[in-house]
Amino acid sequence: MNAIFYIAAAVAVVATVMAITQRNAVHALLYLIVSLLSVALVFYTLGAPFIAALEVIIYAGAIMVLFLFAIMILNLGPQASEQEGQWLRTSVWVGPGVLAAILLAELIYVLVRSGGPGSPVSPVGPQEVGFALFGRYLIGVELASILLLTGLVGAYHLGRRERPEEDRPQEAERREAGEAG
Repeated sequence: MNAIFYIAAAVAVVATVMAITQRNAVHALLYLIVSLLSVALVFYTLGAPFIAALEVIIYAGAIMVLFLFAIMILNLGPQASEQEGQWLRTSVWVGPGVLAAILLAELIYVLVRSGGPGSPVSPVGPQEVGFALFGRYLIGVELASILLLTGLVGAYHLGRRERPEEDRPQEAERREAGEAG
């Protein structure tokens, strides 16, 4: 089980790096899906099959398909590729690269010192996750739901377009009825 964990973790890291460095948005999204599937396998090997299933269904399934359709509908074109090329300059990667190297060194230190990831005593099921989320962390879950609802309403208002009066059939009919009467 340790070999599967390490292989899945390595695939997740490589796929995430590929997702970040790809210039084509669709290819980057496909690498991100591979990364999320690898993370689901890591969760499964750590004894959390319910969280692994949620990772696949919610993130790799629904949200990534939504991102894929949004990217394909937007059709950003060559201007977006030029902008992404400017973002991928070496000077931009120095800070995050140093931080990633520090995290990698910490991970290696912890794994060498502890002898690898420990196996859980028992798998975590949906009932335990539900008790944890809606018991101890109820306020956090409610605050997150309010934050998501606020983001949804804000996105609706930002994306809403006012139609010209000619395109509003009810108002045009009312004006014509008022003028005729």
